[in-house]
Amino acid sequence: MKRLELGIVPERPGVLPEKMLAWVIRPEREGEPRKAMQVEDMPVPEVGPNEVLVLTMAAGVNFNGVWAARGLPVSTIKMHPSEPFHIAGSDSSGIVWKVGSEVRRWKPGDHVITHCNQSCGHCAECNGLDPMACEQQKIWGYESNWGSFAQFHKVQAQQLLAKPTHLSWEESASYGLTFFTAYRMLIDQADLKAGDNVLIWGAAGGLGIFAIQICRLVGANPIAVIGSSDKEPLVRELGASMIIDRKKFDFSKGTEASRAFGSEIRKLTGGKDPDIVFEHVGKETFPTSVLVAKRFGKIVICGATSGYELNFDVRYLWMRQKQIIGSHFANAYQAERANRLIIEKKIRPVLDQVFPFERTAEAHQLMHENKHKGKLGIRVQAPQATVG
Repeated sequence: MKRLELGIVPERPGVLPEKMLAWVIRPEREGEPRKAMQVEDMPVPEVGPNEVLVLTMAAGVNFNGVWAARGLPVSTIKMHPSEPFHIAGSDSSGIVWKVGSEVRRWKPGDHVITHCNQSCGHCAECNGLDPMACEQQKIWGYESNWGSFAQFHKVQAQQLLAKPTHLSWEESASYGLTFFTAYRMLIDQADLKAGDNVLIWGAAGGLGIFAIQICRLVGANPIAVIGSSDKEPLVRELGASMIIDRKKFDFSKGTEASRAFGSEIRKLTGGKDPDIVFEHVGKETFPTSVLVAKRFGKIVICGATSGYELNFDVRYLWMRQKQIIGSHFANAYQAERANRLIIEKKIRPVLDQVFPFERTAEAHQLMHENKHKGKLGIRVQAPQATVG
């Protein structure tokens, strides 16, 4: 068999074709996703002793795919120079197809999703501290190769989690990166507690939709910041009753706009400032985040989609004894605990659009141009509209 047809699942797991279709980025065409990502026939990767090959049923689109396509802020191919190409994709659902000689927990035929943290598994940090502290820690499908925008993807065995049986393949592939990131940020890093007021930037986006639900589950009070009024129904449905439209505030005016924004928060909370600010926007919002957090409050940040270089008045940080907490994805234990909440139907994914495999580059282009809404999914081998 040369390669599988899209949308087809062979009856017997383990039968491997010679080639697979994959959306490939090469250094000479890095740029906008529509140009950088092209379909190629690629070899099916070999698995090592602790690795697993997964038949990709569906994949989730994240902004790191846009970064990979553009080669910015750094070319992904420089992160794995022995492979002069890159297959992106850090979220997936699929069927275990082949396991390495040391893999015991999973077997061919298992239905799984992935978390995207890879680590060495052997160092002291991996075996006592936190695999996120491993010097070899990488985000699969971004810093490492063989991601989910292909008919097969290769992962470390520890990356696999049980697929929720009540979700479709597409829904199951949509939440790992963003939900597990939000879970670590709020539960482990910021020590979220019942009664906390939590300001959530981008509340209708991939991270924000889970931050709202985590707050409601714990008994905290989400303050949802949205970019347009059409997103209000979604955040209300997820449990946010305090909502702010950020377009009403011109943050380019500096402290004046930030103070007005803080006043709006206090109107909603009965005069209280946020205990926690959930940050991932960066340059545009970070000065406001530092200003509006309460005394001894926390700003927890996992990214900076509007820019990495932050300029803020540090007096509001030290004189009011606030904390800035960095957070990066999640370890396997946190991912397992968070996934259990999906399986138990206490948290739900929000998948807005599903694209066929042939439109993978287009989906990334829409995300690059901010013309998308909600989470985007890619159907690969899954038959249309199925629950696996």
